[in-house]
Amino acid sequence: MFPDAMNAVEISAAGDADMLQMVRRPVPVPRHDEILIKVAYAGVNRPDVLQRKGSYAPPPNASDLPGLEASGEIVGLGAGVTRWRKGEKVCALLPGGGYGEYAVCHADHALRIPRGLSMKEGACLPETSFTVWSNVVQRGGLKGGERFLVHGGTSGIGMMAIQIGHALGARVFATAGNDQKCRAVADLGATAINYRNEDFVKRVAAEGGADLILDMVGGSYIPRNIRTLSLDGRLVMIAFLEGSKVELNFAQIMAKRLTVTGSTLRPQSDTAKAEIADAVRKQLWPLISSGAVKVVIDSEFALKDAANAHRRMESSEHIGKIVLKVAGD
Repeated sequence: MFPDAMNAVEISAAGDADMLQMVRRPVPVPRHDEILIKVAYAGVNRPDVLQRKGSYAPPPNASDLPGLEASGEIVGLGAGVTRWRKGEKVCALLPGGGYGEYAVCHADHALRIPRGLSMKEGACLPETSFTVWSNVVQRGGLKGGERFLVHGGTSGIGMMAIQIGHALGARVFATAGNDQKCRAVADLGATAINYRNEDFVKRVAAEGGADLILDMVGGSYIPRNIRTLSLDGRLVMIAFLEGSKVELNFAQIMAKRLTVTGSTLRPQSDTAKAEIADAVRKQLWPLISSGAVKVVIDSEFALKDAANAHRRMESSEHIGKIVLKVAGD
């Protein structure tokens, strides 16, 4: 049995990292088609920071606690759940609630942790792998032999995208902001571009241009991405750290027959997320189990230190994933 109340970190008010406060909350009750997970570790993601600042509200009926991915043990089953049993260890994509000792999610959004990985590593996978696979492979259509440019190469998303691109046989380029970060992306098989002293447009154009670009920066990068793409190239936007409103010359898009698209994961339907989960399990999990794609962890913080985890995220000094230890292995 599990207790009635749990420790959790809530957003007391929109604002800086100090707005993250430890509280006692009721343990959530799984609804139809949901499972209850005793959380071991929770991943920290940029959308958590945006939610804390008041610019990324949780969807209806989701927990108001931050945390979009976690690993742990299933301790409760809602009505209608047949694919899982209590005691199974999983990692899961959450609509929210990862910053707590217990969290609920749709049963079809949980996956067994890939063979050979720890609970800590498993917590770093769902949000990142669902986002990258759905945008790079399903939406972006990346194929072997193509040239693939990843912005934000040392973020959790970036490092996953580099490795997936490399595993699929693409030639991968990645932007990063200092020599240490450039070495980190190069170690994963990417051609590193230090955006502080090199123009990624000229560098990639000299190689024939990019067939696919994954961008989370936005702002001034968007028109530069358009210039970087080759004929029939695709630009996939997943975030806008530098802003979402720019002036674009659509004649360039027409002349090069470009596709500009993008998506956000959290608002998608349960069915859509379940379909992504199934593709990730069948196609990405074997790459992880084989070692072709690895989890890169930057740092670990205790749940009570979630504010410091957010500060680390906002510093942009991290290389890889930031994780919260909630209960441990």
